[in-house]
Amino acid sequence: MIHIREQRPTIAPDEGAAVKSADRALAVLELLAGRDPMRLADVAAALRIPRSSASNLLRTMARRGFVERAPGDQRYRLGPRLRELARSDERADDLVALAQPLMDRLVEETGETVQLARLDGVESVYLAISDSPQPMKLVSEVGRRLYAHATGVGKVLLAQLDGAEMERRLRAATLPRLTPRTIVDVDELLAHLRETRERGFGTDDEEYLLGCRCLAAPIHGPSGDAIAAMCVSIPTPRYDEGVGRRALAGLLATCDELSRQLRQRAVERG
Repeated sequence: MIHIREQRPTIAPDEGAAVKSADRALAVLELLAGRDPMRLADVAAALRIPRSSASNLLRTMARRGFVERAPGDQRYRLGPRLRELARSDERADDLVALAQPLMDRLVEETGETVQLARLDGVESVYLAISDSPQPMKLVSEVGRRLYAHATGVGKVLLAQLDGAEMERRLRAATLPRLTPRTIVDVDELLAHLRETRERGFGTDDEEYLLGCRCLAAPIHGPSGDAIAAMCVSIPTPRYDEGVGRRALAGLLATCDELSRQLRQRAVERG
């Protein structure tokens, strides 16, 4: 069996010491969880920190919505931002649960590996994979983070950003050349991404890995924003214009169906 295994040029996580302010903020969340609202003095006493430090910490967390004051008094409780994050995580679960059977069906149609990813900064984070039954195929894994500027899904999602935000992220990042085909010039990449957005799908023409080509399309959430992207990965020896055309048609139909199901799920949940 021949596999085309993706490279892993990702940055190792920082293993430095814990940040005191972050540790205290997390302690506040744990303290307020499942309790009645608490006064500033009680929070300071429970955390064994000066009242002034507790006040600054709670004000900062309140500005970000992680805590809030209870109506009519000066006590603090957990804020709406935590509920928003919890709903976001629930939506991510919905996305994968709805996508997986559609991805499996697309594998049956194309015979090729199908992947689902979201954008984090300038990286693609892979959420779900349906493997090709072919002996020569792309081998990847859920949770892998790859450079977005060199992947089909990454370029599709970068292309959905506001133009200024797209440029800001790319100019602030290091864009390594992974193959001779990788686009690393920011101006050239920005032009390529604008074309990607206009045509509604993206490509990876051996830009991340020699011997593998990808077609990718965005998935739109209930609000219409592109929340993820899906791609079909095809080894170059099996790729030709007809194969690409059929794979793209199936991919676009699958992404449209998944976007429709996400809108329907949102309606059902109110």
